[in-house]
Amino acid sequence: MNQQEFWNTKFSKADYFYGINPNEFLASNIEILDKHKKLLCLGEGEGRNAIFFAKNGFEVTAIDASNLGLEKLENRAKKENLNIKTICMDLNHWQTNDKYDVILASYLHMYKNEREELFKKIEDSLNKNAYFIGEFFSTKQLTYNSGGPKDLDLLYTVEDFKEHFNSCQKEIKEEIVVLNEGIGHQGEACVIRVVIKKIS
Repeated sequence: MNQQEFWNTKFSKADYFYGINPNEFLASNIEILDKHKKLLCLGEGEGRNAIFFAKNGFEVTAIDASNLGLEKLENRAKKENLNIKTICMDLNHWQTNDKYDVILASYLHMYKNEREELFKKIEDSLNKNAYFIGEFFSTKQLTYNSGGPKDLDLLYTVEDFKEHFNSCQKEIKEEIVVLNEGIGHQGEACVIRVVIKKIS
C-alpha cells in the first residue's frame, strides 16, 4: 500500500479523522510568526492547520499524498472563502523550488531512512529568519494508545532534529501531552515539539 492509498483509507469517511481544529502546538506559535506570511504545511491531510493559518492572514500552500484529504481541505476553504494552494504529492517526491517564511508539520509519517533528505529540503526551503515548527510522535509513543504509528521506524527522537538543521537555532522538547484531535488522536501521548529558526 502506497502513501496515497494508506491516507485515502483514513480520510475516506465523511467526517474529519483528526478533527477540524488546528494542532494546538502549531497554533500556539502564531504570535512569533506575525511578520511572516508565506507558509507551507507538509503532510497536511484534511487541512485543519492550513485553514487556521489562512484565516489568520498567511499565504498558505499545503502538500499531502492523499487526494481525498486535500479535497476536504479545498471544500472547507471554498466555503470559508479562503485561497489555499494544494499539491497532491508524496513528500519523497517534493522538489524545493520555492522559499517560505514558515514551514509547519504535525505528525509526519516519514521512515527514518527518508528523513535526512526531507530535513535538508525543509532547511533549504526556509528564508533567512524563517521558522520550521512541528510536532511529532516520539519513539516512546509505542507505550501509549492515543494514536500514531506502531512502527518504530516511523517515530522520532530528539536526536533526529539535533543532528540536522545546522544553519538554524533549535528548540527541541520531548513532552507528555493530552491529545484531543478527532478520532485519530485521543489521550495521553509522548511527542517531540520543535521550533527551528534559520539564521544563516
